[in-house]
Amino acid sequence: MPEIYVDADACPVKDEIVRVAERHQIKVHLVSNSGMFGFHGHPLVTQTVVSEGADIADDWIAERIAAQDIVVTQDIPLADRCIKKDARAIRPNGKILDKHSIGMSLATRDLMTDLRSAGETTGGPRAFSKQDRSSFLQALETQIQAALRA
Repeated sequence: MPEIYVDADACPVKDEIVRVAERHQIKVHLVSNSGMFGFHGHPLVTQTVVSEGADIADDWIAERIAAQDIVVTQDIPLADRCIKKDARAIRPNGKILDKHSIGMSLATRDLMTDLRSAGETTGGPRAFSKQDRSSFLQALETQIQAALRA
């Protein structure tokens, strides 16, 4: 049975993940650098607070995720690490990252980092929308169904 790992600190779809996991009886791991509230005692949810530091939560997830598990993250390098372990990756806006798309996503991320460090104003991401939430729910359901068939 697949499990869902969530890079939870800035994840806007934690409630939706838990609702979908309940429907399928799938375990959810919420991993963060700071305490979270709202899911204590939930039988399907494990909340893990890791120490402060760059990539500590990412390392925790990448060390434990397995083939067919699902990671929900905005972090492209974490998604890449998980995909290399044959896990499935979804961004909170519903974009699915896989072996075919991760290279372009990494290149775009690196380009934007270079532009920002060179002083170019690139703006931030657009605001999270109802459409993003809907796209995420659809993508999560699709990935769960695919993982269950595998």
